[in-house]
Amino acid sequence: MAQLVAVDMGYGHQRAAHALKFLSGGEVINANNYPGISNAEKASWKTQTGVYEKISALKKVPILGMAIFSVMDLFQDIPNFYPRRDLSARTAQLSFFFDKVKKGMGRNLINRLKKSNLPLVSTFPVPVYFAEYYKFNQPLYCVVCDADISRFWAPIHPKKSKAIYLATTARAAKRLTMYGVKEDRIKITGFPLPTENIGGPDKTILKKDLAVRLRKLDVSGAFKDKWRPDISYELPEADAKRSKGPITLIFAVGGAGAQAELAVKMLISLKNDLRKNRYKIILSAGVRAEVAKIFRSSINNLRVPNVEVLYAPTKDEYFTLFNKTLRNVDILITKPSELSFFAGLGLPILMTEPVGAQEIANRDWLLSIGAGIDALNFKYTHEWLRDMLHDGRFARAAFLGYREAETMGAYNIENIIKEAR
Repeated sequence: MAQLVAVDMGYGHQRAAHALKFLSGGEVINANNYPGISNAEKASWKTQTGVYEKISALKKVPILGMAIFSVMDLFQDIPNFYPRRDLSARTAQLSFFFDKVKKGMGRNLINRLKKSNLPLVSTFPVPVYFAEYYKFNQPLYCVVCDADISRFWAPIHPKKSKAIYLATTARAAKRLTMYGVKEDRIKITGFPLPTENIGGPDKTILKKDLAVRLRKLDVSGAFKDKWRPDISYELPEADAKRSKGPITLIFAVGGAGAQAELAVKMLISLKNDLRKNRYKIILSAGVRAEVAKIFRSSINNLRVPNVEVLYAPTKDEYFTLFNKTLRNVDILITKPSELSFFAGLGLPILMTEPVGAQEIANRDWLLSIGAGIDALNFKYTHEWLRDMLHDGRFARAAFLGYREAETMGAYNIENIIKEAR
């Protein structure tokens, strides 16, 4: 049905592509690392991704780290939304990549993709630059991966672009028009969530999992008391006796691994509760073996039960394992990355500090729909986590995420591509 392109950079763009693999027969082409890419082009990509991850990890260094990160973040700045105005002028980040395109970056990839008569779906904007510059002649789609976006996402000549932009939110869609993209080239689809966690158009799996989750999260019944009519209408199975068992939390450490220290602090704070079987914790190290090693060492040193480490050697294996694990998770702890959109699966998002302009925008979006909660000092997790559970805050966030965030992004994207064919 389509050729699917992502970039091997962090997790966000590949996570979106992973959810759309059914469109391409399971193949995802990474624009910065695919069979046949030249050594020079691969090295150029590697320099950019390596610098971002190193600077993200440096952010926690007092004064110097913050200063260096702030300079980098200027390149991906998201301007104030109001007053609405023309923001179509190219930025330094856009010019930087487009200059590379004019020197030949991406030519080989597009020549390869031209051999097929299938549309191109990209979860990163740069392959869209490639496709338009080298005259890719099939339908072209760009999947947006944040709640609000920088100028970098729109093409260099937005009014002439033939790409269709698949936006996560109404805010991202309006932002694209400010960057010069024509309204008829923008579709609001939502972020592509894993279909195995949804269960088709009737959301069979999602509703079943959320009903169980709400019965666990509503510790005191405070949520049910206030929201009973809504629960009874949308999720009647949730309006039953509280489910037994520990509350399960997963701490998803980002691609740069910078949150590992916070996860260990949480573990220390909750060690007595873990021994009493009040919680189960899954520490998600992603594909970072060094982070998994830190987690396992901490677990052994603290001698705590009910703690697991989630790790896989490749991102594809990791995403599959992560999605499967989420079905039995009650609270998702993460920085407000692309995982913010997993609120649509009825998962309350406990947010660590955002890293960069995009994550600040994602945090604002989560708070606006009631699906996100700011984490407090992890040294005292045992206190504030208990309080938040008893006042029904997590149950409410889970329900509002399910109701307010778009769940059907992958299906919406599929339908748009089918209709265009």
